[in-house]
Amino acid sequence: MSIDWKTKRVTVTGGRGFLGSRVVAQLKERGATNVTTFSSHDYDLTRQTEVARMYRDQKPDIVIHLAARVGGIGANRENPGRFFYDNAIMGIEMMEQGRQNGVAKYVQVGTVCAYPKFAPIPFSEDDLWDGYPEETNAPYGLAKKMLLVQAQAYRQQYGIDDIYLLPVNLYGPGDNFDPASSHVIPALLRKRVDARDEGAPSIQVWGTGSATREFLYVDDAARGVVLAAERYEKADPVNLGSSSEISIRDLVHLIARLTDFKGKVEWDSTKPDGQPRRKLNVDRARTEFGFESKVTFEEGLRNTIAWYESSRAEVRPARTS
Repeated sequence: MSIDWKTKRVTVTGGRGFLGSRVVAQLKERGATNVTTFSSHDYDLTRQTEVARMYRDQKPDIVIHLAARVGGIGANRENPGRFFYDNAIMGIEMMEQGRQNGVAKYVQVGTVCAYPKFAPIPFSEDDLWDGYPEETNAPYGLAKKMLLVQAQAYRQQYGIDDIYLLPVNLYGPGDNFDPASSHVIPALLRKRVDARDEGAPSIQVWGTGSATREFLYVDDAARGVVLAAERYEKADPVNLGSSSEISIRDLVHLIARLTDFKGKVEWDSTKPDGQPRRKLNVDRARTEFGFESKVTFEEGLRNTIAWYESSRAEVRPARTS
């Protein structure tokens, strides 16, 4: 299967965000001329009437649903109810209204947080239901996982071509560097660079450093989403990742080396580590639609560091006296 993007009207929710902006760029590279994005001020996707209005206005043939309420461990702990409701209701309404409006293809992007806390390594899509997610991420992860149930149910009853993707933790230039809501790489990177420039003797890092993570460069993730939209048409969920695992402790030391930070690292073991390990089995993506990551982890980190150092005046709030 392949899609002639030139003839399709495509709506990308979250299309102005970190991943979404790259997906839009990929679509345009492939010849798409009618790609629509919008902000939450244009349409509030948590409201049924607003989702219906969006579909009436844009009349998409293909929907790629990326809009989400997301954040790191701290944000998840502080907003479990909001993260559950907003992500569940946005996805449910987007898919249901897509069905009512005859969308030809619907791409739902889920989250690695949907996996069980102690899933066998590497995480296989077949293990998705074999346990409860890690507690700090569970409301968010379960809300997104219910959208897989919806997609499969709609495919079974209505014959809709809904597909479901499970990307691992993303990183790259343009990420969210707000300490209150950022994920691990931008949070650590900002701490290192700021501490280096301020001459701070040490930085504090949450947890013990023993947890492991897999990361996928954002441009690779966008390419995977578009490849899946073009070539994949099955009910089974698909992992998107690099299948490369690193401990948080080793990640901290790597970022220190790349940012030339010489200070001490103080581990706050009273704070949670999150899920003990994350590493995906990515065979299905490779087999079904030819996706493999291309950007090495160190190359991606260097790109991200360079972007932050050149852009931090814009991404950091001004200090007040």
